[in-house]
Amino acid sequence: MFTAIKHKISTLVSDFKYYVARWQHSRNLPALEGRDRNILNALKKDGVYVKTLADLGLNSSSELLKAAYHQLSQMENANNDHLEQKWPQISTVTGLPEFYAWGIEKRLLNIIENYIGLPVAFHGVHLRKDFNNKHQFGTLLWHSDAEDRRIIKIFIYLNDVEQKTGPFEYIPRSLTSLFSWNYFRLYYKLWKSAYMGIDDEEVKPVIPKSAWKSCPGPAGTVIIVDTKNALHHGTVRTEDRSALFFCYTANPPERPDLCTQYWDDTYPRAELRSSSDAVKVST
Repeated sequence: MFTAIKHKISTLVSDFKYYVARWQHSRNLPALEGRDRNILNALKKDGVYVKTLADLGLNSSSELLKAAYHQLSQMENANNDHLEQKWPQISTVTGLPEFYAWGIEKRLLNIIENYIGLPVAFHGVHLRKDFNNKHQFGTLLWHSDAEDRRIIKIFIYLNDVEQKTGPFEYIPRSLTSLFSWNYFRLYYKLWKSAYMGIDDEEVKPVIPKSAWKSCPGPAGTVIIVDTKNALHHGTVRTEDRSALFFCYTANPPERPDLCTQYWDDTYPRAELRSSSDAVKVST
């Protein structure tokens, strides 16, 4: 009992310091162009913004795509046709300059800092291939990420994604605002699952399927999302999907132990690189 109370007090103190730090940093947030403020406003409202690389207009996008397709061609055959559950095949590409350069584009970091409200840590990049699966498990379940209080992840499709390819899907934040009844109902279900995720049938009584937002799109589609505060999942697919996953938090994040996967040996690395080079790129 005493330990639980002590932990609760520690959490409240930590949260108070976090909100004070955001308030203090608010006067130091970088200025945004009008087009980038539209992205910020969408993130604040619903937690997700969808665009294409061409429309986003970052200088290093063409080099990023060339490197991504080259690395994709180098990934080994997964040899998983016999498995009932086909887990994603992931390669860490943070150490390759084309990926790293895109991830620290100044315009991008400015948008993310304005949303997170604190100096930003860019943790790295995964190249990920998701396979056809008939049932929900893992990240195909509805879930919320836990690295920080606010997290920005950027997904870039490397092939055309339609329903059969399993597009990213989310519930707008405006439908699950903090302390709303919908929020409590959904996050109670998540708590009961030990935060491992809940399936479609558990979500439907709270948020009808008609309100879920699916994100199909051509190769080069960019999805910017707060994966902490927008409940989301990948959908069941009959064809494989390949994508890049970039990860950003405040610097430092609430749970740094969950961020090391973007530069350590959790997954095969396309290039060896020291952890000090791969994390905590501040703005």
